[in-house]
Amino acid sequence: MKEVSIMRKAEIVRKTAETDIVLSLNLDGSGKAELQSGCGFLDHMLTLFAKHGRFDLSLSCKGDTEVDFHHSAEDIGICLGRAFSEALGDKRGICRYGSMLLPMDEALVLSAADLSGRCCLRYSASIPAQRVGSFDTELTEEFWQAFCREAGCNLHIRQLDGTNSHHIIEAMFKSVARSLRQAVSMDSAAAGEIPSTKGVL
Repeated sequence: MKEVSIMRKAEIVRKTAETDIVLSLNLDGSGKAELQSGCGFLDHMLTLFAKHGRFDLSLSCKGDTEVDFHHSAEDIGICLGRAFSEALGDKRGICRYGSMLLPMDEALVLSAADLSGRCCLRYSASIPAQRVGSFDTELTEEFWQAFCREAGCNLHIRQLDGTNSHHIIEAMFKSVARSLRQAVSMDSAAAGEIPSTKGVL
């Protein structure tokens, strides 16, 4: 029997009074990233996310950054989460779960993801600085909350160690990327199956 190749890709367009975003995602990419979020630090984090998840990610965001970066960060999280949801479809054959304990110099972050169809973020971090570059560090939680809501993802992020704000946030993005990489990967032992006793995710 000939194996059918499934294209797990999505393109999201979101335009509001606060942001104008075009985002495309390929879950089965090689880690390529073309990013213009309006914030250099978030571009850096999303580049790492794409690389460590081996997702191809393209993003253009024009936001009301003269106010602050809150709307852009939240709306990019919305679009990325929505792209994951659309690219996964009914989630047939995926592993569903993934986790990673990731060190970044003195920082250590644990993440665990379940693509359950339900939104739940448990976020435990103590980031010393209020800003890294032009990025308000409190927006890290806002970004992941928006992502989880749209992706239908149960995500735990727990900082276990770290004193450098850049390192802590970088460890988060790398750890979550690798957790999601496991979760979206295809389970050869359960090909074609929905990974739930409910029969739907």
